Amino acid sequence: MICSLEEIKKKEVIDVKTGERLGYIDDVRMDTEKSEILSVIIYGGYRFFGLFGKEDDVELPCTSIKVIGSETILVDSSVAKCTKNKFWCFKSLFG
Repeated sequence: MICSLEEIKKKEVIDVKTGERLGYIDDVRMDTEKSEILSVIIYGGYRFFGLFGKEDDVELPCTSIKVIGSETILVDSSVAKCTKNKFWCFKSLFG
């Protein structure tokens, strides 16, 4: 199957081990010298309308993708890397 990035971004990402809905792919990390996609990134959602910052972003290496279906992408998120957002967080007020 050949898909464009626009088509991939419309597919829901589901963890095969827990059944948890992770969201939709927002970005990709590429190696331009080798012309390959290294990982896909799902941005964390806003907490309470953005007043309490955001949840962590999830970066999934392409090796974690198990199946790309017509409407969903199944992944093994046990190899995922969570990256902290650099946004203001309510916790930072208290230490």
